Amino acid sequence: MLRCSDNSLYTGWTTNLQRRLIDHNAGRGGRYTRSRRPVQLVFYENQNNRSAAMQREAAIKKWSRARKLALIATGLENSC
Repeated sequence: MLRCSDNSLYTGWTTNLQRRLIDHNAGRGGRYTRSRRPVQLVFYENQNNRSAAMQREAAIKKWSRARKLALIATGLENSC
């Protein structure tokens, strides 16, 4: 999960976290983050496969902002 410069949160999935973060900050990431740079990685989870990652992303995107912030606050082992 990324925190954008306007303090909004962006959730996505990738097979290469460092490359994807660089892409987002270079304006080559998602359209949403392009105008909200710089972005900062605030939370991540490892998943067993792409399908699981995509399902988790879809679930988190449906959550309220408050629930996402709670995940960030309580998931310290995966926060950055």
